[in-house]
Amino acid sequence: MGGPHGGSFLLFPVLCFLLTLSEVGSQNSKACALWCPPHSSCVNGTACRCAPGFISFSGEIFTDPLESCDDINECGPPSLVDCGSSADCQNTEGGYHCTCSPGYEPLSGARIFQNESENTCRDVDECSSGRHQCHNSTVCVNTVGSYKCHCHQGWVPKAGSQDKQMTTICEEISFPTWTAPPGIKSQSLSAFFERVQKMSRDFKPAMAEKSIQDLIGSVDDLLKNSGDLESLDQSSKHVTVTYLLSGLERVLRTLAKAIPKGSFTYRSLDDTELSLVVQEQGKGNVTVGQSHARMLLDWAVAAAAGESGPSVVGILSSQNMKRLLANASLKLDLEKLKETYKSPVRGAKVTLLSAVSSVFLSNMNTEKLDSNVSFAFTLHEQPELKPRQELICAFWKKDSNGNGSWATSGCWKMGSGNGSITCQCSHLSSFAILMAHYDVEDPKLALITKVGLALSLVCLLLCILTFLLVRPIQGSRTTVHLHLCICLFVGSAIFLAGIENEGGEVGTRCRLVAVLLHYCFLAAFCWMSLEGVELYFLVVRVFQGQGLRKLWLYLIGYGVPLIIVGISAGAYSKGYGREKFCWLNFEGGFLWSFVGPVTFIVLGNAVIFVITVWRLTQKFSEINPDIKKLKKARVLTITAIAQLFVLGCTWVFGLLLFDPESWVLSYIFSILNCLQGFFLFVLYCLLNKKVREEYRKWACMVAGNKYSEFATTTSGSGSSHHQTQALRPSESGM
Repeated sequence: MGGPHGGSFLLFPVLCFLLTLSEVGSQNSKACALWCPPHSSCVNGTACRCAPGFISFSGEIFTDPLESCDDINECGPPSLVDCGSSADCQNTEGGYHCTCSPGYEPLSGARIFQNESENTCRDVDECSSGRHQCHNSTVCVNTVGSYKCHCHQGWVPKAGSQDKQMTTICEEISFPTWTAPPGIKSQSLSAFFERVQKMSRDFKPAMAEKSIQDLIGSVDDLLKNSGDLESLDQSSKHVTVTYLLSGLERVLRTLAKAIPKGSFTYRSLDDTELSLVVQEQGKGNVTVGQSHARMLLDWAVAAAAGESGPSVVGILSSQNMKRLLANASLKLDLEKLKETYKSPVRGAKVTLLSAVSSVFLSNMNTEKLDSNVSFAFTLHEQPELKPRQELICAFWKKDSNGNGSWATSGCWKMGSGNGSITCQCSHLSSFAILMAHYDVEDPKLALITKVGLALSLVCLLLCILTFLLVRPIQGSRTTVHLHLCICLFVGSAIFLAGIENEGGEVGTRCRLVAVLLHYCFLAAFCWMSLEGVELYFLVVRVFQGQGLRKLWLYLIGYGVPLIIVGISAGAYSKGYGREKFCWLNFEGGFLWSFVGPVTFIVLGNAVIFVITVWRLTQKFSEINPDIKKLKKARVLTITAIAQLFVLGCTWVFGLLLFDPESWVLSYIFSILNCLQGFFLFVLYCLLNKKVREEYRKWACMVAGNKYSEFATTTSGSGSSHHQTQALRPSESGM
């Protein structure tokens, strides 16, 4: 009983031990790695796996003990999930969720969700729900996902605050302070500013449009019934205008912000017009205008820097403003005009042809605009432009002393038609834009020229009649004087009537006038040279002859200039006539066809004059030693004056006039040249004793008196004169 059973009991413990050893071996082959980092689990003894929402550098499973499991940012970028519109993805450790964006809330009530299909976000109206933080001086305006705080109508942001922000703080618009200009004493102006002060005290933003109308009416009353303003000096008037224009722009710019957005136009009983456009800042062009003027500009120009509120564009046109702008000075672009007219422009007379239009914008920095502004001004008068006149675009410019004047820099004319002028300006300067015209010629010099030429023509005509009708003075020298005066008379008449080229084109008429002037003035110089020759024969060769024969006088006096003009016209006919004047062209040296002969004649006469005076001094010293102190001084003086003025001293100033900008030489030359006929009349007629005797006879005949009765008063002194005449028979020709 003990043998077999005893062996079985011994075998069972051995089998149990072997099974235990096999289980232990199996467990050792599946042992977990002890180095797995956080957010991971063991795969086997050599690898770890990252938990969901985490990842290692090598991926989900890794074998490097140095790696770690990092959180996956499902919200990106790039985003791995789509939460839908008006929602934001929120990353969490090991996961994510979606929430509605600020200003939105979920319609389902679930504040977090996982994808677009669960999105029920909608806009929250903070204004109606009372969730906004707007100041009580503003009104809340809901926007998609947010809100803005706008100033109330008639209110503007406080200094340092911007409109349409969540932190905007506003204040009520007030009437700008506007007082009378200092230093101007005027009851009318004081009364006007008293009304302005009353408007300021009674001003309410809701009544801004009425306040604007009342202000324009007060300005019209001031300008229409100016009273003592008319008695102010020009400088005070222009200071007042400058002050009114700048003040009106400032006040209207402020009051315009209190009126509803859109367009506003007002026309007073005195035809003063205001046009306003008030709207949110935007892009593109805007047109503002009325019957007096229209303006086209870019909205970007109108907006003020750093201002988020509505932009204002306005134009105020006044006809009555002309009353204070009479005789205002004009600052011209002299270099440009000099290039245009080939001569300097020293002054301008301004005539206003349109209403004075003041432009104002929200942007007050308008000295240099980013883009040009176009204007179209209506002309209420259609001017008939004279030569050297044109229409220009000008603006009223304030100087450092508070005064003002018209200026043209930065403004130019684009075109005209249908009773209007189109201009462009690169600046506004917050002052008036207007139309003006100017005259290039010097009005004083033109007046001197016309009056002087008229007087010269009358005197030359008297000289011609005297030389033809007074028999006692007939002779070769009288013939020279006669034809000298005829040439000057014809030349001066042609100059006065046709020197200006009104059409601007050099045509047949203008060339003919230039040729005639060239010939007449050259002929006058030739007869002047013959006067010198005759004086030489009279004084130097008094005992050897009485001068040239008349045939030679005519050949030299009229033939020489004819040859010079014929050669000049044949060589270069285009040299006659200019765009502005019917005279010789300066191009190509053609002017020397006149200056050359004139220079030769003037220098020749100067030589003859010196020789004549020297020989005259010798002869009077030898012939009349008893009357040396009296007669010699008188004759020398008369001879010197005759030579100085008659033989070309007047034209010496013309030859010296190399610089056309020398206004002193211009005036001297014009005065002497225009009065040359008067000088000839005095020298050859009034200072000639025999001519005076003939004038006395003619006067007695006209008065009905006998000449003997008229001459008895001079009989006593006449005998001594006859004795002197017997000694010097040549004096009758002086």
